[in-house]
Amino acid sequence: MNARRILLPDLLWTGDAFAPGMAVWIDAEGRIERTTAVADVAAAPSNDEKPPEVLRLAGAALLPGFVDVHSHAFQRGLRGHGERFPSGAGSFWSWREAMYALVDALTPERLFDLSLLTYREMRRAGITCVGEFHYLHHSAAGSDFVGDEAVIAAAREAGIRLVLLQAYYRTGSVGQPLQGAQRRFETASLGEYWHQLEHLAGALDSRTQTIGVVAHSIRAVPLPDLRGLFAEARRQRLPFHMHVEEQRQEIAECRAVYGKRPLELLLELPGGLEGMTAVHCTHSRPDQLKRFVGAGGRICVCPLTEGNLGDGIPPLHGLPESHRRLCLGSDSNARISMLEEIRWLEYGQRWKSESRGVLVDEHGAVAPVLLAAATRTGADALGVVTGRMTPGAWADFVAVDADSPLLAPSLVECGLEGLLLGGGEQVVLGTCVGGAWDRAWSPAPPVAAGGLS
Repeated sequence: MNARRILLPDLLWTGDAFAPGMAVWIDAEGRIERTTAVADVAAAPSNDEKPPEVLRLAGAALLPGFVDVHSHAFQRGLRGHGERFPSGAGSFWSWREAMYALVDALTPERLFDLSLLTYREMRRAGITCVGEFHYLHHSAAGSDFVGDEAVIAAAREAGIRLVLLQAYYRTGSVGQPLQGAQRRFETASLGEYWHQLEHLAGALDSRTQTIGVVAHSIRAVPLPDLRGLFAEARRQRLPFHMHVEEQRQEIAECRAVYGKRPLELLLELPGGLEGMTAVHCTHSRPDQLKRFVGAGGRICVCPLTEGNLGDGIPPLHGLPESHRRLCLGSDSNARISMLEEIRWLEYGQRWKSESRGVLVDEHGAVAPVLLAAATRTGADALGVVTGRMTPGAWADFVAVDADSPLLAPSLVECGLEGLLLGGGEQVVLGTCVGGAWDRAWSPAPPVAAGGLS
């Protein structure tokens, strides 16, 4: 982007409703400058030598782009595999063996290809920003960190906004050495980790790529290292993410070694938990989740992967204070559909509580809570100013088909509930990252000195 633009969608999500007759101004850097009525565009004076380009988004409703907080792009290579169970029922742990077999077979080139495939599919599903929880660092040759470069390059080519959540991975289980494929995940020390993080930070495209800190899990990170990682992440004001209590076995192993559950250990970290995102929390205790959120933590739920792996459903019902601290991820990418993740965030809680309307705001509405989890709250968890229609935020948008039969009789009448609970990827017309679209729109007449001509 090197020129200002004005977008004229048929409908714009204002935060309360889909409104016609609105314009979105984008500055030369690719950020939202302001939103106005279309009539105000025509009346606005222009001191630019070159007037803004005006794009008519015919038939489109414009919303903030979806934010996928938790992805393992390489696991896209497992799609369709590991879904037969000749020995009886499988589990997360049997799936993990299939994942390790994939890791053993991956070259850096194949990792790039899978990541590019994943990120392009995300954009087609309306996702404009992804948090890549990345731990496949090395080639089979050894400690070379070429996997990091492959993921960054794939995101750049796909044009998706990337937050590289660089994972620290030290042990194979609590207190146990790395084995087999796990050696390709290794970070040998905190010193090596921070050195590589500094190197990567200098190699990123500052307009579309940033970095965050990850302790993979209590299984993979010794407790002293976990404390050091979080303290330094907080000092550098970097987002911090961690898998937490996805599996009962993980909790049992943690209690056997430390005498406490993983979430209890996190709650003991000094200074509060602002900036921390706990992924899954499938088997967390509601009282501890309440304390975690109260201390500033966020929860990332990945409903499609948690369903595919048979993890379970996190206990979010009855915790209304957590609803504004929720975000969503695609995790294993067995199915990439943010609209499905959105509705199964709510439907899973309905299933678990045998009630309807679980994740609701103060007005009893579920859709605003779900949209926030897929946009604004997710962006906050990644430390990126996007996912909202406010001045200064990155111009990351999803355009949906306002005339889609799935939203009949009209999107205005169906409202946000109709889109989030009844829509599918086929309603996505295109996505915009930092003002750059993945499709062409018909230009409107140029804006002259006095406004629209």
